[in-house]
Amino acid sequence: MDPGELFAWSRVLIVAGKGGVGKTATSAALALAAAQTGRIVLLVEVAGRFDATPMFGVDPQAYDPQGYDEQSIYHAPGGGEIRRRSITPDAALTDWLESHGFNRLIRRMAKSGILEIVATATPGIKDLLVLGKIKHLETSGAADVIVVDTPAAGHALHFLKAPLAVRQAVRSGVLRQQATETLEMLGDEQRCQALLVTIAEETPISELIETAFAVEDEVGLALGPVIVNGVLPNIAGLSETKLNGKTTASAALHPQQVNDLSTATKFRQERTILQNQQLNFLAQRLPLPRVYLPALFTSSIGLTELQTLADAFQQSIRQQASQ
Repeated sequence: MDPGELFAWSRVLIVAGKGGVGKTATSAALALAAAQTGRIVLLVEVAGRFDATPMFGVDPQAYDPQGYDEQSIYHAPGGGEIRRRSITPDAALTDWLESHGFNRLIRRMAKSGILEIVATATPGIKDLLVLGKIKHLETSGAADVIVVDTPAAGHALHFLKAPLAVRQAVRSGVLRQQATETLEMLGDEQRCQALLVTIAEETPISELIETAFAVEDEVGLALGPVIVNGVLPNIAGLSETKLNGKTTASAALHPQQVNDLSTATKFRQERTILQNQQLNFLAQRLPLPRVYLPALFTSSIGLTELQTLADAFQQSIRQQASQ
């Protein structure tokens, strides 16, 4: 599959993974890769977050402190563009009421505090409001590709199952209709698919596998390639490397330096073995294409680092296609 084909296949890409696996940076890199194929990309963060925006060198509060309105944060040389948006349940509810002519009701609800009561009255309604807004953006053609940076894996599953919970709880009316329409989007792989993110460690991979089966079986959401973040590059000869005081290279070093290098080598060897074991386990338990993104040894993520990840994503997709 060519990277352009992936971005053309589904209009909504839902990125999910355990906290700490680099999910937001991966979402931003996917948005960058899509924009560089000439597409208009909407990068959506939920729960009022706008963590990805600074990665593009943009102050998230420079234009809209709440982040609900769209902002253009990147223009690709080929005409592509990234816009960002942060969606909260309260703002999504307000937006829905406004679109249905309930402006006066909104003001009364905001003053009386009923807005929060309405949003929490039915289990799953808050997440449904956010997903419903994403569904509206998709059906209205707000962008060629919508990349959704979901909450961490534990909440992500509840987030994605919210329309199902609401439809089971509500017999009729606009909420049931919203839930049904949202489930239709989630169940149509030409409209929506999930890209699950992990790192090559036991707990994140185990949680990713559980999430993958739950998302596919319970929600009906199609699964795209699994993205393995933070992959250590191979170092030729590392497994045979041994440092001691008798080698030519170590002769010019202080004994403490030799000891430090030996410790670092051993650590890297052990991490490489662990990484390979976990990647093999993932391949056995979850037969999906895998995309590998390199470990970045930096204290922060900026546009340069995002470009490195975007390039690695495109290269990995091409390698999958050629196999």
